Amino acid sequence: HNSGIQSFKKEATTALNRDELSLYTAPQQKSRYVEPEAGQLEQSVATLRKLVEPYTTWCQSTYNQVKPKVKSVIQCGTDTYAYLKNPPKDFYPRAGVIGFTGVLGLYLARGSRIKKLIYPAGLMTVSASLYYPEQAAAIAKSTGDSVYDCAVQSYAAVEKMLKPQSKTEKGSDSETKP
Repeated sequence: HNSGIQSFKKEATTALNRDELSLYTAPQQKSRYVEPEAGQLEQSVATLRKLVEPYTTWCQSTYNQVKPKVKSVIQCGTDTYAYLKNPPKDFYPRAGVIGFTGVLGLYLARGSRIKKLIYPAGLMTVSASLYYPEQAAAIAKSTGDSVYDCAVQSYAAVEKMLKPQSKTEKGSDSETKP
């Protein structure tokens, strides 16, 4: 019986290695990845993408520029709707009078296109300034300041244009005198 245990111990010491069993061994693979050749459809799609790429980048940049403006217009519309939903006292009668003066201006400005622009705008401005004098004064002040700034800038531009000519004329006169 001892001899059976000893033979079992010999077999246990001479146990098979895991790599020797066919179940655990992986066959040696000598494969490499080969890039498949692009077909005609893939080449045409790549060419189309290259052609369209400048336009898509232009559209994205335009969208990024327009998006804030659209958001501000939507916000302005939402604010206007909220204002008109709960208007202040006497808002609609005042708006009616201002609109009526615009129509009256169109009626009075028969015959001339310039009158059709000036009369309604002028009458609407006068009637709106009667109802909203503080806002009208603020607008008139800012408009006056901007008109004054434009006048000063245009005067400076005209002066710059005329000064070099006067210097060259004086220089040519001095050259001809000696």
